[in-house]
Amino acid sequence: MDRHNYHHGPFSGETPAHDGREMTHRGDLTDPHDIDHQAMTEAEHAAVGQSAHAGHDKHAGHSVEMFRSRFWIALVLSIPVVLYSPMVQEWLRFSMPVFPGSGLVSPVLGTIVFLYGGSVFLKGGWDELRSRTPGMMLLISLAITVAFITSAATTLGFFDLEFWWELALLVTIMLLGHWQEMRAIGQAQGALSALAALLPDEAERVTAAGTETVPLATLRRGDVVLVRPGARVPADGVIVDGAAELDESMITGESRPVDKEVGDRVVAGTVVAGSAIRVRVEAVGEETALAGIQRLVAAAQSSRSRAQALADRFAGLLFYVAVAAGMLTFLVWNLLGRPDDAVTRAVTVLVISCPHALGLAIPLVIALSTAIAARQGILVKDRLALERMREVTTVLFDKTGTLTRGEPVVRGIAAVDGNPDGLLALAAAVETDSEHPLARAIVRRAQEAKLALPHASQFRAIAGRGVEASVDGSAVAVGGPTMLRERSLTVPPTLARQTATWAERGAAVLHVARDGQVIGALALEDQIRPEAAEAVAALKARGVRVVMITGDARPVADAVAADLGIDEVFAEVLPEDKDSIVATLQSRGQRVAMVGDGVNDAPALARADVGIAIGAGTDVAIESAGVILATSDPRAVVGVIELSQASYRKMLQNLGWAAGYNVLAIPLAAGVLAPVGIILPPAVGAILMSVSTIVVALNAQLLRRLDLRPEAVAPSPLPA
Repeated sequence: MDRHNYHHGPFSGETPAHDGREMTHRGDLTDPHDIDHQAMTEAEHAAVGQSAHAGHDKHAGHSVEMFRSRFWIALVLSIPVVLYSPMVQEWLRFSMPVFPGSGLVSPVLGTIVFLYGGSVFLKGGWDELRSRTPGMMLLISLAITVAFITSAATTLGFFDLEFWWELALLVTIMLLGHWQEMRAIGQAQGALSALAALLPDEAERVTAAGTETVPLATLRRGDVVLVRPGARVPADGVIVDGAAELDESMITGESRPVDKEVGDRVVAGTVVAGSAIRVRVEAVGEETALAGIQRLVAAAQSSRSRAQALADRFAGLLFYVAVAAGMLTFLVWNLLGRPDDAVTRAVTVLVISCPHALGLAIPLVIALSTAIAARQGILVKDRLALERMREVTTVLFDKTGTLTRGEPVVRGIAAVDGNPDGLLALAAAVETDSEHPLARAIVRRAQEAKLALPHASQFRAIAGRGVEASVDGSAVAVGGPTMLRERSLTVPPTLARQTATWAERGAAVLHVARDGQVIGALALEDQIRPEAAEAVAALKARGVRVVMITGDARPVADAVAADLGIDEVFAEVLPEDKDSIVATLQSRGQRVAMVGDGVNDAPALARADVGIAIGAGTDVAIESAGVILATSDPRAVVGVIELSQASYRKMLQNLGWAAGYNVLAIPLAAGVLAPVGIILPPAVGAILMSVSTIVVALNAQLLRRLDLRPEAVAPSPLPA
C-alpha cells in the first residue's frame, strides 16, 4: 500500500451533487452549501445506515437553540404559575394580588407550558410508543400528561389536587436538562467543527499572469496554489516548487514540524512555516484527508458500544418498571384511603423514573472520548475495538514501519586507512546517481555529515551486484558479496572481522573497492524508531506482553528485539502467514492487538482482537483496522490503552450513577418513607432527576483532562 496515497478508503468518495449553487467554505456544518456540511452529512448518513443511532436518537431533529428558547419561555411562564399556586403561597406564607380571573393564571399559563414546552417530549414519547421502543421520552410524556390531566380535572372541580405548579416546573426542568445535554454533546462534537475550521476560506491560485485569490470551492485537481508562510494548505497535493516546514499536529498529533520539499505530499489544513511553497492540487472537498478524518470521527461518535446497548435495554426495562411501580403506588395509596396521595405519589414515581441521566451516560462519553482522541492523532473507527483494547494482554508489532522506520540508514563505517569520512564521501560520490534505497541512505548520511563529495563520472549500475564509477581517475565500485566473488576481491582480515559482526546483527554490508582493492565497508540497517524502546517499556510496565513479527531474517529480528526488549519474536514470516501468527497467540488465551502500517497487514489486523494501523499519517484507508493512529510514534499504542480504560471507566461510573439513582429513588418516590414524614413532591423529583443528569455530564467532561500525547503516556526515562 502506498503510504502517501491520500485518496482511498474512508477518504475517498465522489463529490456529492448539490443544487447548483456555489459551494463555500466557512467551517459551518449547518450550512448545506458549505463544503464541510456535505462531509458531515455523508458521515451521518453512513452512521444511520449502520443503525448507529438506534440506541440514542431521542434528539433527532432537535437543536440546542430549540431547547434553549423553549426553556426560557417555559421558565418565564412558570414563575406566575408557581406564585399563584395556593399551595406555594401557603407554604411560604405570602399572597399575590387578586384580580378578576387571577384564579385562571395557573391553569392558563400551565396549559401553555404543557403544550409548548412539553410538545417535544409528547412527540418523542409518541414516536417511541409507535415504534414499540419505550424509553425516556415516553416516561416524561407519561408523567407530564398525568400531571396535566390531574390539574385540569382539579380546575374543573373533579379533583381536589392543585398540581399546575408541579407540571410547569417539571416541563421547565426537563427542558433545562435536555438543553444542557444537547450543549454537552454539541461541545463534544465541536472537534468536527474544529477540523472544518482548519481549512482557509480562500486560496491563491497560480496563473500565467501571477496569482489570483479564489474561493476554496473553485479549486480543481491540477491547479497550482501558492501557500505563504503562516498560511494553511487549502487542499491535498504535492509540492512543485519550494521547501518549508509544515505543522501537521492538527492531523497527526505530532508537535514537531515536518520538513517538506519538492515531490513531497502535503495535506489540507496543515500550516506552512519558514518559506512559501507551490502545491499542485490532487484532492479537494470530500476527497481530502481532512474530510475523511471528519467522517471517521462522526462515525465513531455515533457507533454503538456494548455499554450503550446495556443502557438501552435498561431504559426500556425501566419504562415497564416505572409503569408497574406507578400503578402499584396508586393502588396501595388508594387502599390506604388517601386518593390525593395516590395520584401525587404515582406521578412522582413516573417523574423520578425518567432515564434522563441513563440516556446521556454513554453517548456523551463516546462523543467526548472520540473527539479528544481525534485531536491527539487517534482515530477510532470501531467503538467495540476501543472497548476491547483495555482487555488486551499482548501487543503484536509488525517490525517494519512500526518499530522501525522501514528505510535503511548507515549504522557502521570501517575504512582500512582509518579515514571513515573519506570512505563515506567516496561511496556517496559513486552512489549519487543511483535510486536504490541503500544508495540513497549512503548519500543522505554523507549530506548529514556535510562532507564534500568528489566528482564521479561514467556511473554504471550492475543489477544485483552494485554500482561503479570513475572518481579522480580511479575505478571505484560499491557492492555486496556477489560483487566480491565475481571480481575475486579479498577482504583484509581486520575488515572481515568487523563486517562479520555486522552480518551477525543482520545488517546489509556493502564493500567499497578502488582499483581492485577493498578499502572499506559500510553497514546499513533498518532504523529503529527512537520512541520504540519507550513504547515497549511502557507496555510492559502495564503488564502487556510485546511480540514482534517480521519477514526479515532471524538475525535481523533478534537484533532489533534485543535492542528494544521484545518478549517474543516471529521471524521470516510471509505476509500471507501473519494472520496465522495472530491466531496462534489467540489460541494461547491471549487478547491480541495487532499493530501494523497497513503494508500486507490487513488480514492480521482483521483477525486480531484489536487492529491498529500506525504510521498511516493521513492514509487511513485500512478498512480492517478498528483504531487508526495518524502519528508514526509507536508510543501512541499506549495512548489507545489509556483511552480505552478511561472511557470505559467513565461509562461504568455514569451507568452506575444513573441506574443506581433510579433503583433507590423509585421506592422513595412511591412514599415508602412517608410514615416517617419523608415525602418527595413531583417537582423535587424533577429537580433531582436533572441534578443526576448534570452529575453524569460533569463526570464525562472529566475526560477532557486525558492527555494521550505519546510523550505523556510513555515518557522518556530520566537521564542517569
